Amino acid sequence: MGFLDKFNEIRKRVSEVEYNIYHGKEEYLEVYERNIQLEHEIEERTKELNIANRRMLSLQNILDMMNSAKPLKNVLENVVNSIQGELGYLHSAIIRKERDEDGEYLVVVAEADDITIKRADEILKTPIQARRLAYSKNAIFYNTLTYKKLIHSTDVGASLKAIMPEIEDETIKEILSDKVARSIITIPLYVMDKPFGIFAVFASREELAKSEEDFLMMYAKQIELAITIADLFEKVKEQAVTDGLTGLYNRRYFEEYLQKEVIRAKRVHQPFSVIGLDLDFLKKINDTYGHSFGDLAIKTIADVLKSNARSIDTAARMGGEEFNIILPGVGSDGAMIAAERIRKAIENTELDTIGHITASMGVATFLEHSDNIEDIMELTDQAMYISKQNGRNRVTLAKPMDETSWQELAVSAFLDILSKRKIPLSDKFKDDLSKKLISSEPQSEILYSVADLLTQTYNPMHIQGVVKLKVLTAVSLAKRFDLPKEQIDNLKIAMLLYDIGNLLIPQDIFKKTSPLTEEDMEHIHEHPVIAAKEILNPISYIQDVIPIVEYHHENWDGSGYPSKLSKNDIPMASQIVLIVDAFYALTEERAYRNKMTPQEALEIIKKDSGKKWNETLVNEFVALIENELK
Repeated sequence: MGFLDKFNEIRKRVSEVEYNIYHGKEEYLEVYERNIQLEHEIEERTKELNIANRRMLSLQNILDMMNSAKPLKNVLENVVNSIQGELGYLHSAIIRKERDEDGEYLVVVAEADDITIKRADEILKTPIQARRLAYSKNAIFYNTLTYKKLIHSTDVGASLKAIMPEIEDETIKEILSDKVARSIITIPLYVMDKPFGIFAVFASREELAKSEEDFLMMYAKQIELAITIADLFEKVKEQAVTDGLTGLYNRRYFEEYLQKEVIRAKRVHQPFSVIGLDLDFLKKINDTYGHSFGDLAIKTIADVLKSNARSIDTAARMGGEEFNIILPGVGSDGAMIAAERIRKAIENTELDTIGHITASMGVATFLEHSDNIEDIMELTDQAMYISKQNGRNRVTLAKPMDETSWQELAVSAFLDILSKRKIPLSDKFKDDLSKKLISSEPQSEILYSVADLLTQTYNPMHIQGVVKLKVLTAVSLAKRFDLPKEQIDNLKIAMLLYDIGNLLIPQDIFKKTSPLTEEDMEHIHEHPVIAAKEILNPISYIQDVIPIVEYHHENWDGSGYPSKLSKNDIPMASQIVLIVDAFYALTEERAYRNKMTPQEALEIIKKDSGKKWNETLVNEFVALIENELK
């Protein structure tokens, strides 16, 4: 082969190599590009799977809530916080449609706890959740519920203006000035085929994918189911928290709800008011027409409260003829208007046989009259009894706690007693109690605690918390006899101090398991006089309390001690102390006997009706306790 042939052969081979390299490069680039595309698709699918997983977790969260038997409000709050947290929405809320005498309106029943709503509430001053929102025709919320369809809008400002038309446009712009919320999605909520409200979601993006729309509709269906189940649980629970006669909430529920409302009010810096109501002349109605007509009068009060209260108000029967109403978000001016409306409605209601009934009412406002709920309930009570003393059938607004409230008098009395050397207690114990009395805790609770601790020094079987029960029971009983406020305040102090004389009696007497001797009984009979004359008499500012303490062991038939007083010569407050003390003594453990049940204690009290106690007093006390035991 010649040189030329070899050259051509080499060139041919080089061309083949170049050709193979070129086409190999194309194939490599194709594989590389396919790998890039595949990685991108994997990344997109991973994102979709993550979103789907978060959505599934949100749906699962609702399912878990359905099985938790939690109150509806808790369920809804959990729902909005779940979707906001899991799926990255800026804010979400559940808005309920309501109706009253002024027409239809909207109210936020649950909202996510996030920066977006906090910022809006700060700008608006009054939180959105506390507002009555407009239900304007042809607005996004109206159309969502009326036409039962999801609506997606990028005009967030118009949506806010529709429910808060009173807010200035500049304020709406300020709320949206951070340009974070770019769209709002509203989904209808129907429960048992009836319109419930709207599920609203605020997003940071303007677009809404079909998959996201499908998910939100599915989520809304689960909310509807959760509401239905929560409502069923609420109906079952109502049997334990409602009053059997009136259908209103009972005292237990009221006190639990009151504490929750205090927390909410402090969190959002918003007041709420309490209306205290007492049916006038119930005893006269019972005596004249019979207890069935007394029950009719009580049920009529309840019906008036139901028809005049807002859906967010809470009315409760506290026992007997006493009722309380909590008005969230309402200051004293609004509460007085509401109370007067209720008073007039009661007065204008005519009953068969009885005719017209009336009620005396008091109003106090949390964060306005006091930021201590114990004070608020005390002030409400005082205002109500001022209404009674001033002729009944009226509303009285509470005044701030006086400088000489019964609590302060009692605190001063205890400090005075502890500073003297008459009572046989260690200096350290006295110092500890004195420090407790001047601490910043609510005065009422401190007083109950100190009285309990003093009682335990001579009666180790005494249970902490019983003194408070005694005071509350005594006050409720006093109200049944229309005792003036001043006498009730004196009774409260007497309930704290009536057994203080036991501190000066030989302590081994209280620990005896055998019958007491005559000498022992003489010591026991001395304790009212010791308390009144030796311990309390030097304290000038509680002189009106001393007779209550001194005569609290006098019997109706004159067989008591120390002065053998009988019948109406015995102060009414002393009679109340005696019967309350006897009941709680019988239901406490003693060294010489086991504790009795409340029913057993009542039977013993009934046997001494007309002997130890006035028959009317026994009847009212038994009715009071039996009502509490229901």
